[in-house]
Amino acid sequence: MDTKGPNERRLYQVAERQAGYFTTRQARAAGYSPALLAYHTKRGKFQRIRRGLYRWAAFPEMPYADLFIAWLSAGPQAVLSHESALALYGLTDILPGEIHLTVPRTASRRKRGICLHTARLQAHEVTEREGLPVTTLPRTLTDLIRSGMEEGLIRQAVHQALARGLVRRADLLAEAQRRGGRVAQVLKRALET
Repeated sequence: MDTKGPNERRLYQVAERQAGYFTTRQARAAGYSPALLAYHTKRGKFQRIRRGLYRWAAFPEMPYADLFIAWLSAGPQAVLSHESALALYGLTDILPGEIHLTVPRTASRRKRGICLHTARLQAHEVTEREGLPVTTLPRTLTDLIRSGMEEGLIRQAVHQALARGLVRRADLLAEAQRRGGRVAQVLKRALET
């Protein structure tokens, strides 16, 4: 914690990278005590979104605000995944009823409107898109195949991703080889058609 008092610039820089949102922990790291957070919230500088989550009131509305809120609420190790990742890549017209996040096995908690999946993700399975941590396309497709998504939707996502240059054919073949089983079968069929 900063012993010289609150560092507004530091907190704003954090919020700026997160569509205007920040956590209590991030505010504390910038020198804001709970009392100071409450003061600025009462004065209208910050908005309390939910317990432990705030928004810089003057920050403009940004796309994907719901994804930022879910991600920050689930914790710093959470990663957008499954249907939410596919939507973030712009590869589906289906809007998921819940926001899907993958968290470490030790972080599993229930949250309203959020579907938490537990898994240990490797560093090469996580990337960033629109300022949010998200599973890579090969990992996203693997998760969707394992969760039972219709094969036609997987094929459509694969074709769109390849056409838009979001993933290389070689990366999908490597994922099929690494995963084997049903994942390999579905990915190979999608690449053949």
